[in-house]
Amino acid sequence: MTGRPGYLAFMLLAVAVFFLALRLFPSPRPVLLTRLEKLTLSLTAFVGGTIVAKLPFVFDANSSFWDWATWTADGKTITTGLVGAYLSVELVKWFLGIRAKTGDGLAIPLAFALGVGRFGCFVNPCCFGVESSLPWCMNFGDDVCRHPTQIYESLFHFVWAVILIRLNRIDLFPTQRLKLYLIAYCVFRFSIEFIRVEPDWLGQFTYYQVVVIGFAIFLVGQWIVDKRRLGTEAAILSK
Repeated sequence: MTGRPGYLAFMLLAVAVFFLALRLFPSPRPVLLTRLEKLTLSLTAFVGGTIVAKLPFVFDANSSFWDWATWTADGKTITTGLVGAYLSVELVKWFLGIRAKTGDGLAIPLAFALGVGRFGCFVNPCCFGVESSLPWCMNFGDDVCRHPTQIYESLFHFVWAVILIRLNRIDLFPTQRLKLYLIAYCVFRFSIEFIRVEPDWLGQFTYYQVVVIGFAIFLVGQWIVDKRRLGTEAAILSK
């Protein structure tokens, strides 16, 4: 099954894998949220991720920003989708006064889901790499043997799913595992852009490289703030 039907099948499978992993790999530190809070944050992540994943293609289209046909046409990117989902949830948590760290329980399911979802890009085919002479290069319909960058990315996410499972079991980097995974993804995505078919956007950097640089800086900054806040709270409780 290739093309659009194959892509949709893998996207639906990725959603199913996400919820299955959510049940199989719970966080060792359960987050106490009400059902309404959980529903609100889930919808926020979905809506924020979906809209922002589409934005690069909407801005690139030669039509009005408010043209419904542009929003419903093919084209979205997981990179900006992740940024949109994460920032949307953080903003809503701040607005609602929710201080609980909710990322640890989502890191493993997200890694498995993205690993499966990238196979949808492989069968579509889209998001492939530049020409290559490596033994595993592939022809994606244009008679050019290219890097299967979709597979590279899928393997990255599966490897990190295994790493995150191990971190969960030994409870290492508590409350920061999602940040750790996303920072690693930013580094990976920045690197792999050099062998993807993407135009330069800012100097010699592609649009996605600029996005992940900014996102990684934000995540590192947030991690530092969290560490200082927890240190301050611990000092107050010890008095």
